[in-house]
Amino acid sequence: MKFIDEAKIEVVAGRGGNGAVSFRREKFVPRGGPDGGDGGRGGSVFAVADENVNTLVEYRFVKRYQAKNGEKGHGSDRYGAGADDIELKMPVGTVIRDTDTDEIVADLTHHGQRVCLARGGKGGLGNIHFKSSVNRAPKQSTPGEEGEARSLQLELKVLADVGLLGMPNAGKSTLIRAVSAARPKVADYPFTTLHPNLGVVRLDENHSFVMADIPGLIEGAAEGAGLGHRFLKHLARTGLLLHVVDLAPFDEAANPAAEALAIVDELRRYDEALYQKPRWLVLNKFDMLPEDEQASRVAEFLSAIGWDYPEPDDRFGFDRDTPRVFRISALTHQGTQELVQTIQRYLEAEKARLAEEAAAEPPAASASATDTDVLKPE
Repeated sequence: MKFIDEAKIEVVAGRGGNGAVSFRREKFVPRGGPDGGDGGRGGSVFAVADENVNTLVEYRFVKRYQAKNGEKGHGSDRYGAGADDIELKMPVGTVIRDTDTDEIVADLTHHGQRVCLARGGKGGLGNIHFKSSVNRAPKQSTPGEEGEARSLQLELKVLADVGLLGMPNAGKSTLIRAVSAARPKVADYPFTTLHPNLGVVRLDENHSFVMADIPGLIEGAAEGAGLGHRFLKHLARTGLLLHVVDLAPFDEAANPAAEALAIVDELRRYDEALYQKPRWLVLNKFDMLPEDEQASRVAEFLSAIGWDYPEPDDRFGFDRDTPRVFRISALTHQGTQELVQTIQRYLEAEKARLAEEAAAEPPAASASATDTDVLKPE
């Protein structure tokens, strides 16, 4: 199935049914009085997050979703039937934005989350509600309310713990194949991935995390060059970025250090928050370097990009604050187990840290008289 991560749709809720004007007509019951019922509620449109849906392709072909109107009221105190609601199943991670106001209507972050996109109109009141001691035969009723209508922009941001970034042909697809069950296309000739891939990295029965591979970035991606800029948003929800670098590129004239710096610059220009995320270096295709040159090539590369971080010190617990460098071969799986095990430890340390911060936060204090007093002018 083609991966679609953006779509525009229109949702229209149903109109409420009109209230009825009716009077009771029965033998031996003179002046029976009003008995017109209310109109039914119009159908609403809801978005429901479904973990079994992973693309917005359905919303590329069907653009308009309209719920039915409520039924009008009837005599004999019979109310009109309400219309059925419409539920639109969307992938977890979908952000729904109102195109007219640019307001975020919903952010679907977990399976089963249900959000109203357009609320159906209320049914009108029948004349049964207007009787009084001075108006025994009311002929008033109210029409049903119009349902809401909205134009919406759907944007899917994949939910992953770890995101891969790098130039095309850096080996990101090969890496995600090596550590997970995901099977993106790889080959022995240069090409770029065309859509994001997700893979579950499972260390054992109780430990796993999700890794996302997006199309490679090129210089100028923040301004729209290449494909990668369209998918940078998928890295926004990740907790850790792995910057994959090709130390043995096909083109001998290529400069891995210059390409790595270009990627970092594109990240900063696209989104400062994304640039500030924890980012580790993964030096790939290590097996293609002569053994006697490996240490010097790595040292030259780190010096060229200005990497002056110390080696992490894990003697007294996991050092989560120091960026790390890994030397791997995704093709031969060299170093990949050390990489995924360190990622798992980092994610567990982050989870523990967030839990501690949440526990340390004082409970929200209720408003007191001093909080709500207004200063009076002297």
